[in-house]
Parts: sequence; C-alpha cells; structure tokens
Amino acid sequence: MKTQEIKALFAQFEQASGEFEGIECWSARELQTLLGYSKWENFSKVIDKAKESCLNSGEKISDHFPDVRKTIPMPKGAEKEMIDILLTRYACYLIAQNGDSKKDNNSAVRNMLLERGIIPEQLPPAEDIKKVERKLKKSEKPLIINH
Repeated sequence: MKTQEIKALFAQFEQASGEFEGIECWSARELQTLLGYSKWENFSKVIDKAKESCLNSGEKISDHFPDVRKTIPMPKGAEKEMIDILLTRYACYLIAQNGDSKKDNNSAVRNMLLERGIIPEQLPPAEDIKKVERKLKKSEKPLIINH
C-alpha cells in the first residue's frame, strides 16, 4: 500500500471516531469495513483474539470493548436492532495487530504501527494519546522519504 493510501486510511479511521460519555471510541461495525472485512462473523473472530490480548495485558475487556446495540432503519419505516461493540483506540490497535495480514488495509495499519515502534500489547491503555500522535508525526518524515 502506498503512503497516500495509508494516510487516507488513517484519515478515515480518525473521521470514524466518536465520543461516548467523554471517551473517544469507534464502532466495530465501521472499523470492520475500514479494515476490509465484508462479513461480521469473520471480523468478530479477530475481535475475540484482540480481547484475549487485552486480557493478557492485564486490562479489563469491558473497559475497551463494551457491547452495545444499535437500531438501524429498514425499508418501509421498520427498524432492526444490531449488535455492535464500542472500541477504544487501544482496542483498535489490538484488532489491527490480531487481524488478517492478507487484507491490504489491515496489513497497512499493522505495518505502519510496527514501523513507528508502536506495539499495541506494550501500549499502556491510559497512555496519553497526544504522546502517541507526536511519536507518529516524528516518524512520518522518514516514512515519506523512504516511499
């Protein structure tokens, strides 16, 4: 994946974020599409692996992967309730780390994190996001030069 495509993917990732009770989060359903998974069943397996990594790092799964239900509109005014998961930034990193490396988007996210020295399992969940962003910005110049 080219640098411009990676930047576009990260821009989409940041745009997909929302806020729930003052906490930055992402919808697993939206992240599924961004990472190139067409079926929820396949993506939920990746989420399960990420949850296991979260638990292994000593964190509570419910702090980073809370289950939610969404109501979506259907034809003729009907509504359907759908299961979703709110994801913290840490949860998103764990998903990228545990995802299918054959998927271009997922592979690009994983490689970009690793090239920049960001290993999700080693990130303290309470880490100041600004520190991570500064680290990403510092490493962006060499990344652009190398591509």
